[in-house]
Amino acid sequence: MVVAILAGGAVLVALLDRSGGGLAGQAHVSDGDTISINGQRVRIVGIDAPELDQTCTDKAGSAWRCGREAREHLVALIGKAPVTCASEGRDKYGRVLGRCEAGGADLGAAMIEAGFAVSYDDYKVRETLARIDRRGIWAGSFETPQKWRKDKGAEEPAFDLRGWLLSWLGN
Repeated sequence: MVVAILAGGAVLVALLDRSGGGLAGQAHVSDGDTISINGQRVRIVGIDAPELDQTCTDKAGSAWRCGREAREHLVALIGKAPVTCASEGRDKYGRVLGRCEAGGADLGAAMIEAGFAVSYDDYKVRETLARIDRRGIWAGSFETPQKWRKDKGAEEPAFDLRGWLLSWLGN
């Protein structure tokens, strides 16, 4: 009985998993580090961009909507180009973790270089250069997106059964 249930689950996951290890197509930008391609949510690996409602402070001490600007910068980077993402697994919310490119540009690297995201070690040199040049969020002060989410009690994405099944089965 257990074997039949597991086999049925594996078949279901195989039918549901349309990513095939990678995704390609037109992207819808949710925020500065999350996109959707063909109905699949993709979290760009290696970066953490300000949340949509997050504000930062510029060098004059004025608040600015850095989360919205991070999203708009990613929209501009992609333009009308198709996006390709190589999957590196899934996060605990079922989102594909992907290294994504548009028009030959690594989107994670470009967001870091423009100063619209912080690095999770993958792009530390680029982040250092953005800091030195005081680009984007580095032009003033800000809370890291991770701390902002924690302090604001920001909701994480809803639990995704399909994604959980895929991660449980090693996809």
